[in-house]
Amino acid sequence: MTETLQGRHIVVTGGTGALGGAVVGKLLGEGAICHVPNAHATAPAHFPFAAHDRVMLAHNVDLSDPAKVEAFYSQVPGLWGSIHLAGGFAMAPVEKIESASFAEMMDTNARTAFLCCRAAVRSMLASDTAGRIVNIAARAALEPRKGAGAIAYAASKAAVAAMTVAMAEELKHKGILVNAVAPSTLDTPANRADMPDADFTKWVSLEAAAEAIAYLASPANQAMSGTLVPIYGRA
Repeated sequence: MTETLQGRHIVVTGGTGALGGAVVGKLLGEGAICHVPNAHATAPAHFPFAAHDRVMLAHNVDLSDPAKVEAFYSQVPGLWGSIHLAGGFAMAPVEKIESASFAEMMDTNARTAFLCCRAAVRSMLASDTAGRIVNIAARAALEPRKGAGAIAYAASKAAVAAMTVAMAEELKHKGILVNAVAPSTLDTPANRADMPDADFTKWVSLEAAAEAIAYLASPANQAMSGTLVPIYGRA
């Protein structure tokens, strides 16, 4: 992949998060220009690339708002790739899930992915770019039994997975490749804090996940589309 992303413009939603930071770092190392939408007025203090000359931060971007999503994508020049890591997680037994909580998971995970995919596709079609789109599903999307205790989350990620495959089929004659990764537990500080007794060695490192995502978003990926890539580590 050496220099295959040199000078290419790539959107990374959720780019200021733990996985997002790893992905942005990997893309920068490959020479990409990263466009990162941020829901807040300023970048989080923990984001290490806020001052990087190839990181374009856009603040106050609500990814559930179609108009704001379209406005954000419209200012990205020559969009090559769009990576959608923004989302959320919630656990609750099914009898305690409120309708609003279910809707929130669908909005946070599936709706944001759809709006960003749509905006990215519109941009690529307008510029006749055979680009790359990468979504993030989850192991529970591929193995629904793993969604026990987190049904709203599992359903929202299953929607992302289905959308990815259907979109890949729709766009295959346009040359736009659409894939998703489906991680098990990622080795993040937050997950370690929430599950201090877990065996962290079984989890997926952020570097390994970022490597897979960067490949799918790169020109080195010449044929993979409609693929849901399981990234399970030793879990």
